[in-house]
Amino acid sequence: MATLPLISRGSDDRVQSAEANTFAQWRTLVSDSFVPLDVRSDASEFHGTLRSRVLDELSIVEVTANGHQVLRTPALIARTDRHYFKLNLQLSGQGILIQDNREATLRPGDLAVYDTHRPYTLAFEQDFRTLVLMFPHDALDLPVDAVGQLTARRMPGDAGLGRMISPFMVQLAENLDALSGSTGHRLAYNAVDLVATMFESELNIHREPTSGPRGDLLASIRSYIEGALGDPGLSPATIAAAHFISTRHLHNVFHAADTTVSSWIRARRLEHCRRDLRDPILADRSVGDIAARWGFIDAAHFSRIFRAAFGEPPSAYRRG
Repeated sequence: MATLPLISRGSDDRVQSAEANTFAQWRTLVSDSFVPLDVRSDASEFHGTLRSRVLDELSIVEVTANGHQVLRTPALIARTDRHYFKLNLQLSGQGILIQDNREATLRPGDLAVYDTHRPYTLAFEQDFRTLVLMFPHDALDLPVDAVGQLTARRMPGDAGLGRMISPFMVQLAENLDALSGSTGHRLAYNAVDLVATMFESELNIHREPTSGPRGDLLASIRSYIEGALGDPGLSPATIAAAHFISTRHLHNVFHAADTTVSSWIRARRLEHCRRDLRDPILADRSVGDIAARWGFIDAAHFSRIFRAAFGEPPSAYRRG
């Protein structure tokens, strides 16, 4: 039986395939390919296959298997330091996703997101096929708690933005072999950006009426920050002035979202730098050029905070 690696930094330019002909093999394979999981089945015979493409810290996995249950428990969560979101696209069969006291029934074409940092259950009663897009929390320019409002909510593939994003994800599943080199890298991150757009749309739909004005202001400010990350002069004062509010009000808006202005700017800059360091198209650019592109003008400072965020200096991360 072939095995797939744990999702990790770096890119593999091949589709990795693995097959399990017993449930014991499948239990090991699934935990080794995603995050540690408790996998259960009463079937006397079992067969499952995984096809995977790993691009940087993104993992795109097509799962085809007999019916079974997958559980992410608090004890298993404690064994993992890195936090991921997983987006499921149901390709055939039917699945049930449970997380955060919500339950979503998924039929072919439906999408749903869940967080590996909190307990969840996935149940498939019959044979099924699904596509899983797994990516770190910080790959999205959305607060984790905001995405938490969408976990275990069915996002239909035949309505709203799902009508565009579901077919795109289906094409990813059908063309994993084509996701190679710089093109594959860009397409994979395009998929995450599309998912972020869909999440923002869904958050607008599910937003509580009482939180509307502040939520709208926060969304506007985040959008402004995203477009100005390359400006080394970006600061709370310039952001507040651009939105005709006081810096105190600006800090209060971010405090209500359990973060700060400075940490949000830093996190978004670091994520863009991380992407660029692994982008083959930018291989000829120096680490300093990439840092400066996103507003880091002090190379030593950039190296320190990059290492603190990702566990190694930017030059080593790029080689990895």
